[in-house]
Amino acid sequence: MNPVMFNIGKIEFKWYSFFILMAVIIGFILALVEGKREKIDKDLIFDMGFYTVIFGILGARLYYVLFNLNLYQNDFLEVFRLWNGGLAIHGGIIAGLLTIYIFSKTKKVKVLSLTDLVVPSLILGQAIGRWGNFFNSEAHGPVTTMANLKALKIIPSFVVKGMKIGGIYYHPTFYYEFLWCILGFVVLWAVRKFYKNRRMGQLTCLYLMFYSLGRFFIESLRTDSLTLGAIKIAQVVSAALFVCGLVFFVILSSRKDVVKESKRKTIKKKTNSEKTKKEKAQTEKKEKEIVKETEKIDAKSIEKSVSKKSTRKKDKKSKSNKSKSE
Repeated sequence: MNPVMFNIGKIEFKWYSFFILMAVIIGFILALVEGKREKIDKDLIFDMGFYTVIFGILGARLYYVLFNLNLYQNDFLEVFRLWNGGLAIHGGIIAGLLTIYIFSKTKKVKVLSLTDLVVPSLILGQAIGRWGNFFNSEAHGPVTTMANLKALKIIPSFVVKGMKIGGIYYHPTFYYEFLWCILGFVVLWAVRKFYKNRRMGQLTCLYLMFYSLGRFFIESLRTDSLTLGAIKIAQVVSAALFVCGLVFFVILSSRKDVVKESKRKTIKKKTNSEKTKKEKAQTEKKEKEIVKETEKIDAKSIEKSVSKKSTRKKDKKSKSNKSKSE
């Protein structure tokens, strides 16, 4: 596959960069939609997304470079050429979670509410980003034949053609992970919408378990894995994340803060605030009515005093006229 999308002069626009950008934009839009439904401030999501994307990409690159130092010994500037590939998703996940944790502490927001918001966007972004590996002819599995790939039925013909690299066909492990991530996105979305007894943080745990399970087995097929000796790092990290997700899922199951109940509390708070608003409006009405009545009474009393004064003057004038006539 040609990794270059198009050229403008000497500048090359790579498919890898395009799919990473699409993953970020679509994930961002999804987070905003979910945030609106959960009534999370839009500015908060923008700020969190800005820092998480930056440090997530830096973490993914740093993770990849640390386990491939031999590739950058002769050309250090290659470290900064992200468009040539070389982002390890586990590094991005770890850096992203740390960023969200620090962000939640500075903004005084519950970290699990933010991670639950982010994980559907994350796994969908991972699915989209995998297509960058396809155009870079990387993240593939062992050698196979075109007949074997076609026999699987789930692989489109253009992917089969694209997996012929240097005259040899390879298993499209990037495509297997793409399908797994799409399935994960559907599962997370369904759990978020239909699981009534969901506790805060369980969606994050489910993401860690689901993605790690698929990645562990898909990684066993890959031929370009990051390794430490004979050990595939991604398999070790996947196993660790799966165990963490499972343990915390069980712990969170015993908590009482069901997401549905918390929503009910917010509804109750709203109704209480609406009641207080109505009461305030009623008291203000009564106060205005009292003021009007007092003004009326004052006006009447003034009129009475004026009329009394005028009658007194008339009486005085009439008496003086009588005395003069006498």
